[in-house]
Amino acid sequence: MAHRSEEPDLFTEEVPTAKEVERLDVNELGSLLRERRGKLSLRQAAAEAGVSFSTFSRVESGAQPDLATFTRLCAWLGVPPSRFFTPVVEREISPLDQAISHLRTDPRLSDEAAQRIGSVMRDLYSALAREVEPPRSAVACHLRATNVMRPGVPQRLAPLLSDMYDELRRLVEAGEL
Repeated sequence: MAHRSEEPDLFTEEVPTAKEVERLDVNELGSLLRERRGKLSLRQAAAEAGVSFSTFSRVESGAQPDLATFTRLCAWLGVPPSRFFTPVVEREISPLDQAISHLRTDPRLSDEAAQRIGSVMRDLYSALAREVEPPRSAVACHLRATNVMRPGVPQRLAPLLSDMYDELRRLVEAGEL
């Protein structure tokens, strides 16, 4: 398990344990298509939207459209495509948890045996795994004239910027900044 400091790090972003992704809400899309179509036939609505009859029918029934079809249908509906995306948080599983979950699905192992092996693996992992220092974040510096800099200037600036970063970090950690 990664060690997290009690104080927020002002120079690096927190690495989330879950990542946020977006999922297309095809049910809402289909519902709006039916509502907008109203008394129009499927063929008439598809022609107006600029998609084939069969594609319109499938999407209205809840099938996921391709990108071109999706944008045409959004234009026909008069709504931004972002309306149909809902954020979903997916949990990232650690390599240790993945290995242990494979044990639980092994038909040759009883539940108790899988738990015992998993317990041994956790004990070994905690005894042998070393703390990994977070990667040193790069210092970003926008220089307007980088395309006209003399050769070697960026290489000479890099250690200088790193020293500045280290000193700022030291001052923050010491409570002086």
